[in-house]
Amino acid sequence: MYKKMARIFSVALCTLFLSACGVIDYFYLPPPQDTAQEIFESANEAMADKSYLKAIKLYEKLRDAYPFSPYTIDAELSLADAYFLDGEYVAAAEAYKDFEALHPRHEAVPYCLYQMGMSNLKSFRSIDRATTQLSEAHAAFKRLTTSYPDSIYAEGAKEGMARCRKLMAEHELYIADMFMSMKDYGPAWKRYEYVQEHYTDVPEISSHAEEKSKKAYQAHRQKQSEEVRRETHGSWKDWFKWL
Repeated sequence: MYKKMARIFSVALCTLFLSACGVIDYFYLPPPQDTAQEIFESANEAMADKSYLKAIKLYEKLRDAYPFSPYTIDAELSLADAYFLDGEYVAAAEAYKDFEALHPRHEAVPYCLYQMGMSNLKSFRSIDRATTQLSEAHAAFKRLTTSYPDSIYAEGAKEGMARCRKLMAEHELYIADMFMSMKDYGPAWKRYEYVQEHYTDVPEISSHAEEKSKKAYQAHRQKQSEEVRRETHGSWKDWFKWL
């Protein structure tokens, strides 16, 4: 009887001890970490639901927590796509650029170059702003058409280059028009000439700049003549006043 009671007591004590351990683990040990696959699948589900901000956070978590996981490369590319689809074009361009730098021989590089160009193109706001994004977009498109001429993205890149050049030309024309409106005919004439000479691949703008260049030059010469005449008349008047 004594042995039986001792055995029951021992079992109860062990059960209590194990239960206590479970409670301690629950409160004091960190929760089990999601696997790389689980995070990747959750991020993909968020993308499918168009919850791009959630997807971005999950792809970043996977990239940072599991840098050597087989899912990480796909996550890095998907991260760039999530930025792009969320309208965060500056961040998207950087993410595509980072992907190409990290994986220069990856089969998705042509896609990255195309998306890099589109991200920079979409981040350009209006012709009265600096054209840095357009230059970067054009450079990405050009690299794609030069290095991967047979890519399925090459034709789209050519269209992107044409779009960049047109916007660049419009920007230069806008500046020339600003000079013209301020009656700074000399700088306006020079700017129109620049557009005419450097944007022959945008014929509608180049020919328009040529016409305006003639008008700006005539106005510039007329203004110069008036200034000379004014100075001459002024000197004669001063001379007569002295007499």
